[in-house]
Amino acid sequence: MIIAIDGPAASGKGTLGKRLAAHYGLRHLDTGLIYRAVALAMLEGGHTLTDVAKAEVAAATLDIGRFGDPELKSARVGEAASIVSAIPEVRAALLAFQQDFAAHPPGAVLDGRDIGTVICPDADVKIFVVAAPEVRARRRYLEFKAAGHPVTEADILGDIRKRDERDTGRTAAPLKAAPDAHVLDTTNLDIEGVVKAAIGLVEKYKR
Repeated sequence: MIIAIDGPAASGKGTLGKRLAAHYGLRHLDTGLIYRAVALAMLEGGHTLTDVAKAEVAAATLDIGRFGDPELKSARVGEAASIVSAIPEVRAALLAFQQDFAAHPPGAVLDGRDIGTVICPDADVKIFVVAAPEVRARRRYLEFKAAGHPVTEADILGDIRKRDERDTGRTAAPLKAAPDAHVLDTTNLDIEGVVKAAIGLVEKYKR
């Protein structure tokens, strides 16, 4: 079984992906980490984030061993990833990696921006997670605060609005719900409520 979870930044899709994977005994891939790893490689190499050739090389030589690097969760890498992920060549270079991950038994839960529309268009269940920008900013602020990152909630809200605009407006795999995706609004739900609602969707709509 393949479950595709898409949604904007800080909508809760990553946490949901982990919980659903554990519940159903599936593998989990936070595809945002892939783009963050590419962005971090660009930053560390001193490259301009819009340098297509350098970004394509970084994607093609991705070091999956760095997926656990805490720096990937930093605000600066998140912002950089939003820029790098809009490059069509980068998305193309990472397409096979993601599809190969999903194809291995017993299946997988993938979360990102284009899972249901591009990576796994034939997924058994597609969930599109949404939440109000202010709520998402609050969640991300608390996450960064707990990790000791010096950011303000206002700055995060501004960043989220910019990322939403980039994600939905890019020409390569823009963020949008697949026609057969089920929208899950997490604005007024805690994580347990989100997981319960998502399991209900999976049980109702899985093929």
